[in-house]
Amino acid sequence: MMTKFLALIPAAGSGSRMGNELPKQYLPLDNHPMIYHAINTLWHNPLITQIIVVLAPDDTVWFKYDWAHFSKKLIILNCGGVTRAESVLNGLLAVKQLNLVNSNDWILVHDAARPCLSMHQLEHLINELAEDEVGGLLAIPVADTLKLGNAKHRIIQTQPRENLWQAQTPQMFRYGMLVKALNNIAHANITDDASAIEALGLHPKLVLSDVRNLKVTYPHDLVLAELILQQRSDL
Repeated sequence: MMTKFLALIPAAGSGSRMGNELPKQYLPLDNHPMIYHAINTLWHNPLITQIIVVLAPDDTVWFKYDWAHFSKKLIILNCGGVTRAESVLNGLLAVKQLNLVNSNDWILVHDAARPCLSMHQLEHLINELAEDEVGGLLAIPVADTLKLGNAKHRIIQTQPRENLWQAQTPQMFRYGMLVKALNNIAHANITDDASAIEALGLHPKLVLSDVRNLKVTYPHDLVLAELILQQRSDL
């Protein structure tokens, strides 16, 4: 049976650090809700057969937009959990119940708040990991000096930055391995899927990306994301 590639976007969070009542994934960005851009890049990749968006159970904002353009690949699930990891696991289990995935299929988990993922970055990730035993993620080496601070915002020490990488998404793992990993960490407060894989004693591969694949976390990030989207030429 041919291995499939499926993308999953956990989008059940509120994005409280943006200081906006509208959930972050729906904030306007280049004439679309932010999550549109993540979906659009994934949709254009011919290897990705399905894009699963995991929403909060009470999310009604999604249905205010027209998603018909993506309908052939898009699956909407209102089964998001309290944490990111819970949302991803709930989505994976729901897709299995729909008989859309096998244990050996690849799952690319991508942040709704990373709207600037390029076609090249996505293709590079898939090409690097398609034959890998574990899987991996887009990431960039840490370039800045890192300071460890205390509760009073005073420096305790400088952290060595050698061999440190900043994790991005998509993060790409086999369905069976990812479900096992997320079940293994149970209710642990992890912030990415690679952490769950690491908890199994495995070593995900770091696939070189660049800073344009930024995560929109604070209001000023929207300005930079808009500039990147307006200058891209791959879509």
